Amino acid sequence: MALLAAIALSTLVFNAQPTGNLAVASVQVYSSNTRRYATKRQDLTFVDFNITADFTPLFNWNTKQIFLYLQAEYNSTVGVKNEVVIWDRIIRRKEEANVNFVGKNKYNFRDLSTSFKKTPPASYSLQYNVMPYAGMLTYGEAARTPKPVAFPPRKTRV
Repeated sequence: MALLAAIALSTLVFNAQPTGNLAVASVQVYSSNTRRYATKRQDLTFVDFNITADFTPLFNWNTKQIFLYLQAEYNSTVGVKNEVVIWDRIIRRKEEANVNFVGKNKYNFRDLSTSFKKTPPASYSLQYNVMPYAGMLTYGEAARTPKPVAFPPRKTRV
């Protein structure tokens, strides 16, 4: 028991910070049908982004894997703060820790109000979660967009 406690406490000693860069290339908003109601329309947002980050400093003898996720943070039109995960990746080995990714959101980006029309701009951040073999999970932020990105006017699909 004492050995596990020592291992868990030793994870607090490692305070490595990853370096990264996050750029949002474009944001597109389309109107689409909802899943439940074929007649109800809802805005669906597609985000094109570029991620370059180095997570090798987070790997040590107690790191099992690192969970990365791109999060969009925005306030809805009624003032409710929303944090939506739009992309994720699991890094299991130190050799995979240099991330260079260009792409778009993996998960649907919708708002409960059905429209992004009057929604304030969103900030995007690259978050990580270090999962150890023994000890506490640690969370952090590797990169953030320099300024919030506005939602463009809605486009209609052909």
